[in-house]
Amino acid sequence: MRNLDITTLRSFVAVADSGGVTRAAGFLHLTQSAVSMQLKRLEEMLDLSLLDRSGRTIALTASGEQLLTYARRMVALNDEVIGRLTHQAFEGEIKLGVPHDVVYPAVPQVLKQFHAVFPRVKVQLEASYTRTLKDQFAKGDCDVVVTTETGVDQGGEVLARKPLVWVGAPGGTAWRARALPLAFCRHCVFRAQVSAALDEAGIAWEMTVDTESDRTIEAATSADLAICAMIEGTQPPYLEVVDHGGALPALPVQQINLYGGIEGRSEVQDTLVDLLRQAFSGVSSHRLRAV
Repeated sequence: MRNLDITTLRSFVAVADSGGVTRAAGFLHLTQSAVSMQLKRLEEMLDLSLLDRSGRTIALTASGEQLLTYARRMVALNDEVIGRLTHQAFEGEIKLGVPHDVVYPAVPQVLKQFHAVFPRVKVQLEASYTRTLKDQFAKGDCDVVVTTETGVDQGGEVLARKPLVWVGAPGGTAWRARALPLAFCRHCVFRAQVSAALDEAGIAWEMTVDTESDRTIEAATSADLAICAMIEGTQPPYLEVVDHGGALPALPVQQINLYGGIEGRSEVQDTLVDLLRQAFSGVSSHRLRAV
């Protein structure tokens, strides 16, 4: 397999832009013979004639015109990668707060993409409850927070609107029991909404698992000891949406909101916010580079 060399491509682009080897050599701070040698190497490697040297000025052949488009992109991408990986301005830390129940599956992908763009910037992920995260944001302890709410406060933006769904063990039967066994964290914002929906439907229920640990909720639910409610699409692979056929009440729609999305604070924060927008809503507000 043959590999193109960025140095030779840079010389080729410089010659095409300047209209001659002499001017390109001055632009590249190389000798004229060095630039000519690089062009020759490029032509030999591709086994193509890239420059028409028959006239008084150098012109591109049809193959040269075709290569020029690719060469510009490859040189630009090379320079962007070098700049991103070595520029001291893109160092530091940014703190992101996300509720436990919407970390999966969006946030791991966001963190992976962000690290590819800003490998020197550390993202400190704070997984907590919406109320706690909003308090931290108000105090300046978090730069950006995602929340789950029924409304949105001033300064926030709605990323998505999705319904709560009943979630249980794959093939489980806990949802059929009466009183209905529930598993919820004590500070979960969904808890009051779920109990209200059951009361309105006249379905008896009991809080079988009452804890502060999301892992405990997931373990009890996956063991078919109880069911819980999650935002549609956020359930882990070892749980599934309960196909209750109308035996359980429909649950209200939740908003996934974002705070800290004011554009222009920094390129780092703007990029993180845009990745979160894409992950949760599929909408990008500005162009992302190298993602």
